[in-house]
Amino acid sequence: MPEIAMETITKEAARRIAYAAHCLPQIELHTFVIQLVKQIVLPVTEEKLAQITVVDLNNWFANQTKMAAVLNAAGLERAKRYLCGEEKTDPTIPVPERDTISEMLGSLRVAVASNTGEMLDGHFGSCPRFLIYQVGSEAVYLAEVRSTQSLDEAKDKNAARVALIRDCAILYVQSIGGPAAAKVVYAGIHPVKFPAGGSAREALARLQTTLASPPPWLAKILGVSANRSLDRYLEAVEE
Repeated sequence: MPEIAMETITKEAARRIAYAAHCLPQIELHTFVIQLVKQIVLPVTEEKLAQITVVDLNNWFANQTKMAAVLNAAGLERAKRYLCGEEKTDPTIPVPERDTISEMLGSLRVAVASNTGEMLDGHFGSCPRFLIYQVGSEAVYLAEVRSTQSLDEAKDKNAARVALIRDCAILYVQSIGGPAAAKVVYAGIHPVKFPAGGSAREALARLQTTLASPPPWLAKILGVSANRSLDRYLEAVEE
């Protein structure tokens, strides 16, 4: 985050702002912080952040920066929930990276069901968060951490969780029930189970190595022709 004297902002407020900023990747972190501080005036406290609404965020960023077409309602709502303290900023939850994700052409967005840190250790229907990674041939970035806390009261929890990760091509889980898996597949997301769990980054690193010669199921997601994919995949296996 841009440097702000610690006496003008509490540690919890700074953490809330950092998480909120990552919900709106279209806005540079520096721009987000400066504009937010400009609107609520120093010192920045949890009490001031708790008064911010989705309408405020939309007015401050979408309208003033002419980004109304790219800022989505879900991102604004998540940002508001972090700022207001409705989404907990657990220090054990990894902070997303704001790298050149948008420049990773040909990359995949992968959701990972997680209970702790950057571990792939969650059941689809009960994990407290999904780690959203952008996976390309050259790099893997943690793009977002999406809490499922606000979905606890949903009438159809599985459907709500699917909607939360609808922009992802692949879902990594330690476990998932049949009905939930069917909804994931129906949404066009490919579920992959890792019963033993483990490090999310290690699992994604293995996925990364297959991008050049993808197996048929992955080729379909990447838009590679079936024949070309199979030929390249078999060549890689033979090597």
